[in-house]
Amino acid sequence: MSLKTGGRGRSGLARLGPLPWIAPAVVLILFVVLWPVYEMVHTSFLRISTSGFVRGSAGFDKYTKLFDEPDFYQVLGWTVVWTTAVVALTMVLSLALAQLFNQNFPGRRLTRWALIAPWAASVLMTSIGFKWMLDRTAGVLNTVMVDLGLIDAPKDWLGDPSTAKPWMVLIAVFVSLPFTTYTLLAGLQTVPAEVYEAAKVDGTSTWQTYRLITLPLLRPALLVGLVINLINVFNSFPVIWGTTQGGPDSATATTTVFAFQLMNTDIGESAAMSVVNFGLIVVMVLAFLKVSRWNEES
Repeated sequence: MSLKTGGRGRSGLARLGPLPWIAPAVVLILFVVLWPVYEMVHTSFLRISTSGFVRGSAGFDKYTKLFDEPDFYQVLGWTVVWTTAVVALTMVLSLALAQLFNQNFPGRRLTRWALIAPWAASVLMTSIGFKWMLDRTAGVLNTVMVDLGLIDAPKDWLGDPSTAKPWMVLIAVFVSLPFTTYTLLAGLQTVPAEVYEAAKVDGTSTWQTYRLITLPLLRPALLVGLVINLINVFNSFPVIWGTTQGGPDSATATTTVFAFQLMNTDIGESAAMSVVNFGLIVVMVLAFLKVSRWNEES
C-alpha cells in the first residue's frame, strides 16, 4: 500500500512537470517585474501632489499632458537616434574585437582582462569620470588640446548639445563593449575548427568563409547581444544623468531621463512617460525578434 501511495505521489509530481522548479523564478518575476509595472500603470491614472499625496483619479489627463509637452517628440526622436547609434557602433566594434581576441597573439590574456575594466566599474562612476575629463575649466581634454594648439580656448563639451550628444554616444559604446564582445567571443569559440578546415580545402576565400560560415553560426550570439543592447541602451540612465542630466533643459534627455525630470513637477505624468517607455521597448524588441526570426533555424 505504501508503494502505491509513493507511486501516486511521484505521478502527481510528474504531472506538474517543471512547475515546481520554475515556481520560485515565476514568483520572483511577479513581484520584481509585473508588480512594479502594475503600480506604474496605476500611478499614471492618478493625480498626485509633488509631496506624494494622492488627490484622486486623473483619467487620461496625464497622457494628454505628456503628449502636449513641447519637448516630448524631440526627446522621442533623440532616443531613437541614441539607441540606433550606440547599438550599431557597439555591435560592429564588438564583432571586430571578438574576432581579434579569438586569434592567438602576444598579450592576448592581458588585453582581454583590460576590456573587462569598463564592465567591472560602475557605469555612473565611468560617466562622471568622463564628465570631469570634459570639464570646461579643469578637464584634461581641454588642457591637452589647448596646449597642442588644436583649439584656441577651452570648450564646454557637455554644455552644447551638438558636442554633448556624440560624447554621450561614445561613453555608452565604451561601457557596452565588454559584455557584447565577450558574448560574441563565446559564440566564435563554439564554431568547430573542422568547418574552417573544410572551407580551406574547398578553396573558399577568407571573406567568403566569414560571410558564409562564421556569421551564420554566430547568429544566436549576435541576437543575444543585439536584444540585450537594445533594452539596456534604450533604458540607459547613468550615462546621460552622469554627464549632462539631460540638459540643457531636455536637449540631451532620452525617454528614461525625461520621465525622471517630469517627476519633479508631476509624478503622474512621469509615470505616464514610464508607461510609454515600457510599451516602446516591448514593441521594439518584439518587432526585432519577428524580423530576425530568432526561433527559426537557418
